[in-house]
Amino acid sequence: MRLTLYTDYSLRVLIFLASKPKEELSNIKEIADAYSISKNHLMKVTYELGKNGLIETIRGRNGGIKLAQSPEDINIGKLVRTTEEDFHLVECFDAKNNSCVITPVCGLKHVLGKALNAYLSVLDEYTLADLIQNPMDYRFLFQEQQDEAST
Repeated sequence: MRLTLYTDYSLRVLIFLASKPKEELSNIKEIADAYSISKNHLMKVTYELGKNGLIETIRGRNGGIKLAQSPEDINIGKLVRTTEEDFHLVECFDAKNNSCVITPVCGLKHVLGKALNAYLSVLDEYTLADLIQNPMDYRFLFQEQQDEAST
């Protein structure tokens, strides 16, 4: 099972914001530099995270973004379900486009379905707060990366 880059970046943005002091604003450039990833990708990600009520966007000269919810309230399983387009591990998981001839008798679909449910169930056990046990460690690494990028 593999997460899309979109979900990966969504998690990274939330981790970055959760590592900051509660009311401190960040911006897309700062996050992009911290992870050495494209600002353009992050624009779409942050827009969707805002639309889903996970981050708050403050416009204007001193604007930026911050978490809209407490890290304890952001469930990782729910986030993954929201950001992933589908969970079609194999062709037969997509009823509209399935042309596999063995689907009616194949046991693989059931095994993979059970594995997917277990995967999501484990993610449901964790919140963003669980991922950010030591925010200062994250801040240190992000600062180190930003210092390297500016030299």
